[in-house]
Amino acid sequence: MTTPPGPGQDGPDPGLSAIMSERRQLIGLAYRLLGSLADAEDVVQETYARWYAMSAQQQDAIESPGAWLTKVAGRICLDVLRSARVRRERYVGEWLPEPLPGHTEWTGGRPADATVDPVDRVTLDESLSMAFLVVLDSMTPAERVAFILHDVFRYSFAEVAEVVGRTPAACRQLASSARRRIRAARVPTTPTAQQADIVRAFKQAWEARNITALVGLLAPDATATGDGGGLVRSEPRPVAGAERIARFLVERAGPVAGMVIVERVVNGEPGLVAQLDGVPVAVYAFRVAGDRIKHIWAILNPDKLRPWTTG
Repeated sequence: MTTPPGPGQDGPDPGLSAIMSERRQLIGLAYRLLGSLADAEDVVQETYARWYAMSAQQQDAIESPGAWLTKVAGRICLDVLRSARVRRERYVGEWLPEPLPGHTEWTGGRPADATVDPVDRVTLDESLSMAFLVVLDSMTPAERVAFILHDVFRYSFAEVAEVVGRTPAACRQLASSARRRIRAARVPTTPTAQQADIVRAFKQAWEARNITALVGLLAPDATATGDGGGLVRSEPRPVAGAERIARFLVERAGPVAGMVIVERVVNGEPGLVAQLDGVPVAVYAFRVAGDRIKHIWAILNPDKLRPWTTG
């Protein structure tokens, strides 16, 4: 990727490589905060636009360009999150994060903070899961930004305070509140290989329209949530209960002629993708607890499936 010289620069920016090397982390940060790759790309583009809007002298005066870029991206994300709450009121049906294709790992390279209990630590991989992103979406914008910057990317509360616009003590409280939400939503970890086996069994039972087998794979209190965004048909509210979900899948949401269900990694975990004539029309993410499926998230909104059709 090439970027033209900024204002006042006559040739290639000697620091371009170092600046652009931050892009991966910025995308990872913005995606976790916004739950959308498209919005994350827009945030990073705006962040770099602000960098190159400065003169060379202004850029040279910045001691840590990476920290500056992160701070700016965080502030833009905070603004987007605040305006998103207004847009969500007009969203048709349930809103789910945009699913991430394949296994993408963004690393932050920040030192660990000894003030956080290791039990509460969140790994970069875990923070990409659909279950995690859904919980993040229930937080206030300030909680979300403070938590992700501190607990996931290991920024100090003093650094977080510069982004959120509150005191370090207030940011510590925001992160603590967010941590309680994450802790309350956690379920016992199931090994990835076992998750894959359960999702594969689910796929086979669904294709066979075997209600009994599906019920046996679902937790009694399981929920299934669909996001069509008003562009394609989906249930306006989550479907709850193993038998209700199984019957819904078989009677109203089963594979149609020409549709193929394939196993894919979705947000770093075993998932499924429905393809019609080779084009993804739905992405399914799962939360497995023990040997049962506790949550199913079905993303059908075509706008959220663009990364799956282009890559």
